[in-house]
Amino acid sequence: MHRQKLTDINNFFIVGINYRKTDASLRGKFAINEDQYLQLLHTAQSFNIKEFFVLSTCNRTEIYGFAENATQLSNLLCTQTEGSIEQFNEKAYVKKGRPALEHLFNVSAGLDSQILGDYEIVGQLKQAVKFSKAHNFIDTYLERIINAALQSSKEIKNTTSLSDGTVSVSFAAIQFIKEKITDIRNKKILLLGVGKIGGNTCKNLVDYLNTTNITLINRTEEKARILATELGLQYAPAKDLANQITQADIIVVATNAAKPIVLKKHLTGNTEKLIIDLSIPYNVEEGASELPGITLLNVDELSKIKDDTLQKRKAAVPKAKTIIATHIHDFIDWHQMRKNVPVLKAVKNKLQQMHNCGLYIAAKAQQNNSCDISTAPEQKIQKVIDGMAVKMRNHATYGCHYIEAINDFIAPTASN
Repeated sequence: MHRQKLTDINNFFIVGINYRKTDASLRGKFAINEDQYLQLLHTAQSFNIKEFFVLSTCNRTEIYGFAENATQLSNLLCTQTEGSIEQFNEKAYVKKGRPALEHLFNVSAGLDSQILGDYEIVGQLKQAVKFSKAHNFIDTYLERIINAALQSSKEIKNTTSLSDGTVSVSFAAIQFIKEKITDIRNKKILLLGVGKIGGNTCKNLVDYLNTTNITLINRTEEKARILATELGLQYAPAKDLANQITQADIIVVATNAAKPIVLKKHLTGNTEKLIIDLSIPYNVEEGASELPGITLLNVDELSKIKDDTLQKRKAAVPKAKTIIATHIHDFIDWHQMRKNVPVLKAVKNKLQQMHNCGLYIAAKAQQNNSCDISTAPEQKIQKVIDGMAVKMRNHATYGCHYIEAINDFIAPTASN
């Protein structure tokens, strides 16, 4: 395992694009699937990147990590994207140090989601980190940052209404179907893809539309079979895709394939169909919406759907930001103490050496022995180090604290 000698918050960067400045079509050019992610991990060493992870969702593609500069991270990311580094840099945002921390905390809380409070981001973040950690690209310090962000997100989830209700891109799809389609039980629904987003969408279809007239297709057929069995649905093999598309009234696409899987030729000459593409990049071929009888929505269009739940979520934003500020303060405090550890260890070792020094022993022998019997040497040393740690936390004057620590140790115990 490769390690950075020194990991400092000032070398922590996030570089990315999201829905604020890019549409779904452009974001699709920078989406990272699992195979591309793996290749990034294999390539990272040549860019001198030792700790990083990539968060790629329908809303964003972001790379987080430690580097000498942000360009290292963006160049690494774009080795695996369809879009060029020039296109990426034109729309990308870069944050460093504390602003990068704040961005990660906001993202994990759902404050930066296209639909405010969308809690699906937490699962996506955990999955991204897990993948990177499995290949030894998450070290102790970066893991501490991630855990702090997740703890903050959990507190926000549990103590505010920021993620109350069931508003997400996948749920927005359910809302749209419910509003636009009558007699839903007699409509045949085809769901393509049963990963994280597809699985959640499938359960929402069953729960909120009260229908089981749903057929699942997945690249790995066994996953579709397991979910279909669990929910009392139907499933079909991928080779039957064209036939299932022809039969379906509603098609929900959550496959996140590198290229479209629902093609214009699948839809030509068919009856009216509603198609909802939750994938980034788009997995429905461009121009499909131009066909007669075809209604096609993507994630950007779905995110515009509003309801009363979102208004309640907006009211929770100030409290959520206060929670984030507290957790960031705690992390920075820990970070500062971590920087002091080498100095504290060095002083502790020096005090232990002094305690065993003949000159020190002789000097102490001349002092009143009653001053020393109340505190054992190990306890006195630790007490001095604890005091030094507090002073260093409040005032970064290491030399002065070093001298004070020696004076505190030499001084009679009764004066401590």
